[in-house]
Amino acid sequence: MATSPPVAARRAAVLGHPIAHSLSPTLHHAAYHQLGLTGWTYGLQDVTAEQLPAVVRGLDASWAGLSLTMPLKQTVLGLLDHVDPLAEVTGAANTLVVQPGRGGAAGPLVGFNTDVAGIVEALREAMPGGTWRPRTAAVLGARATASSALAALGELGVRTTSLVARRVGGPGSALVAAHRMGVSVDHRPWTSAETAADALLPAPPDVLVSTVPAGVADEIADLLAARLRPGDLTGRLLLDVVYHPSPTPLARAWGELGGSVAPGWAMLLHQAVGQVRLFTGRSPDVEVMRAALHAELRRRGTVD
Repeated sequence: MATSPPVAARRAAVLGHPIAHSLSPTLHHAAYHQLGLTGWTYGLQDVTAEQLPAVVRGLDASWAGLSLTMPLKQTVLGLLDHVDPLAEVTGAANTLVVQPGRGGAAGPLVGFNTDVAGIVEALREAMPGGTWRPRTAAVLGARATASSALAALGELGVRTTSLVARRVGGPGSALVAAHRMGVSVDHRPWTSAETAADALLPAPPDVLVSTVPAGVADEIADLLAARLRPGDLTGRLLLDVVYHPSPTPLARAWGELGGSVAPGWAMLLHQAVGQVRLFTGRSPDVEVMRAALHAELRRRGTVD
């Protein structure tokens, strides 16, 4: 029976600000162990957008790559030698791969987006079966993860998505990314919790993806709970990318009203699977990574 060639020990890390809560080390360490990549390490670094250029310049051949989270997914694009088409069209790269170089130096730096696949798989898991075909959708937020959500919804067949956001201007806007992708977007201003809730009612979307930080959508959750009755969200799906605390007030309200909920950790899991493939050239066991993630969530006292 043929075996895969050995992979030299490398290192990787997740960067962001803040970053202490990240579950990415749990996922990557589980994958490396399952793949037999002894000597591979995966760290965690608190890095701001202003600090990122210096960190990227310091990469050498010992690095396999970086996972990037808020607020670095857009900042990193200008620091790369090459950008994958999906990362380019969404305007967001959550993965930096260090290509082989010479003499201990890093080779070309390439940016990828595995968030889109992570969102698609998280939504499909929560709505299993081949008959689910969402037609309407809404996204809360308008930055990097929102751009990936628009691409994911397009892959699932959604033709028009309401983008509920406070600010949509600037080169990193999801509205700009939507134009690049050819995705039809209906911008609904979020001037208050009431206007945001109005954008989701009276006919709630088949899919709602919340990409805003923890706490930002809490008032919207209260308004949905007050305006809808149990059962009104049956057959409709929410993905809140926040995974701590879990469930979020929005996810709790959505479920109590009859809707299905894709947990934020599911997106994290599936985007990490793509990152491991890019870093190592090997496919990890998703269930091994899922088990490690659930164990860590239980250790932290997070309720799924």
